[in-house]
Amino acid sequence: MSENKEIEVMQSVYDKNDEVASKINLSLTKRGIYAVNVMGSPGAGKTSTLIQIIKRLESITPYVIEGDIESDFDTKTLLSLGVRTIQINTGGACHLDSPLIGKAVDDLNLEKGILFIENIGNLVCPAEFMIGEHAKMLISTVTEGSDKPYKYPLAFEKADIIILNKCDLLPYVDFDESFFMKGVRALNKTAPVIKVSCKTGEGFDEVMLWISEKAKS
Repeated sequence: MSENKEIEVMQSVYDKNDEVASKINLSLTKRGIYAVNVMGSPGAGKTSTLIQIIKRLESITPYVIEGDIESDFDTKTLLSLGVRTIQINTGGACHLDSPLIGKAVDDLNLEKGILFIENIGNLVCPAEFMIGEHAKMLISTVTEGSDKPYKYPLAFEKADIIILNKCDLLPYVDFDESFFMKGVRALNKTAPVIKVSCKTGEGFDEVMLWISEKAKS
């Protein structure tokens, strides 16, 4: 008859990932590269947001690591705009991890600039893993509803900046901005929340100002 044994876990399963992430972050910092982990649900407009930001970078060189379960549509779009981009397909994994990013960083041969890492479309797992970034950018949308901070608290808690996208649709959707902001501020007191529209370009000058100030520091 088998006996139940209690096993004491002495090391976090995240430790190895975080160790690699720390090395990536240090390496990027030494090379003058500011890394942004871009998170959001499928269809939130992550790539469209990056395109709007990149249009405003002027003299700063952008790089993009595109994370998807399958396909490379967004990578092809960015490459067509002259953005140095590399694709990562996880084949099923719901987030990017630091070993994957480490290899992509090596392959991109980065110089001074800003690296955007578009994570897998998911509001759960990507928030749990450090991948060498300096900041987490969370993209939410008015079309998703105002309850997202309450349903996916970790993503909002960890975010350094929150982009509220598709605000051109506010007159046509049932979005309670006060309820949304109450949920955000219960989790995160400091992250700026910037209302934008990828269709009109509204709000992106403010986003660009935040990014450029953080990158300089």
